[in-house]
Amino acid sequence: MAESVTMMSSLQHELQGVLDELVDQGAETGLQVAVYDHGALVGDAVAGVADARSGRRVTSQTPFFSFSAGKVMTTLIAHLLVRTGALGYDTPVVDLWPEFGAHGKETATLRHVLTHSVGVPAMPRRIGPADLTDWPRVCSAIADAEPQWRPGTKTGYHAFTFGFLVGEVARRATGKPMRQLLREWVTAPLGIDGELYFGVPSADLPRLARLEDAAPQPAAVADGDAILAPWEMRPSAALGNSRQILLADIPSVGTFTARGVAAMNAAALDGRLIDSDQLEELTAVAFEGTDQVFGNHARLALGYPLGRIGAQQNEASSTFGWVGGGGSYVYADTATRTSFAMTKTRLTPHFDTAQRLADITAAQTNPHA
Repeated sequence: MAESVTMMSSLQHELQGVLDELVDQGAETGLQVAVYDHGALVGDAVAGVADARSGRRVTSQTPFFSFSAGKVMTTLIAHLLVRTGALGYDTPVVDLWPEFGAHGKETATLRHVLTHSVGVPAMPRRIGPADLTDWPRVCSAIADAEPQWRPGTKTGYHAFTFGFLVGEVARRATGKPMRQLLREWVTAPLGIDGELYFGVPSADLPRLARLEDAAPQPAAVADGDAILAPWEMRPSAALGNSRQILLADIPSVGTFTARGVAAMNAAALDGRLIDSDQLEELTAVAFEGTDQVFGNHARLALGYPLGRIGAQQNEASSTFGWVGGGGSYVYADTATRTSFAMTKTRLTPHFDTAQRLADITAAQTNPHA
């Protein structure tokens, strides 16, 4: 994507300074951050190495596997399905995927999928990370799963099931896999091919950043009360660097450049991908309650948690996006028309870097901050 930064020099300078500081201090090893303001690229900073083994440097064109931050791409495809008339938010999943109605799930709708209220937050226990590359096997297992609550009555983070739920509905509605829809509906029209992926072509694998764990992964501890399996809850560099995982279409996670995914959200904000009425609908509060997986208070739009990391509650209605395990972060703000993305190589158990960069961005782009 050949695009130069429209200079908001103080923002660009501050973002670059923070990235350089974090790498110099050893807190991070490789990062990207990108910011669009009213459709213009106003921040595009990188620092450090994409691969510590070779010393290859991060550039704006380096894609990063960014775990659940990729759900912004999945969710957008769902909204584009609605925009095209393939289905509506209240279309029952079984209208397209009859097998999904097993065990009382026949009332589940796309709205329930997007608000993580279907009731199948965890992968069936016979599905492990190695099975994620087998689309039919995973979808069959999810279709046959017993819901942990009646669809639409509670919410709980659907970590890996989310992408397969959206993806199978999309496949049955269009006859196309998610990677193809992402290319045809998003990257090709926006001119950002090579920036966003569900399943990375093998020829592009050498371009990717190589992830690293911030500390040795602790041994798995059995928790009889945990809904998600340990591998669903804890990101690992081994998963994110796996050739098989990277090549597979797994729309619960995604690979992207910060600049590419921020460009995508900028296009959603300014009407190039969805119109203003749909944008208003999809960013309104759609479900609020206690997350059954993590126990926190959840405030969800259609497919996105609402609110910016570290923001005051009065900002919650205008910002939407996704964090990714290990510290990556993507958000957009309908009030300021700002789109932000940050991704990195070092997987940390916190979002300190994301919050620091997002705070800087909000302060520079929101005159009322």
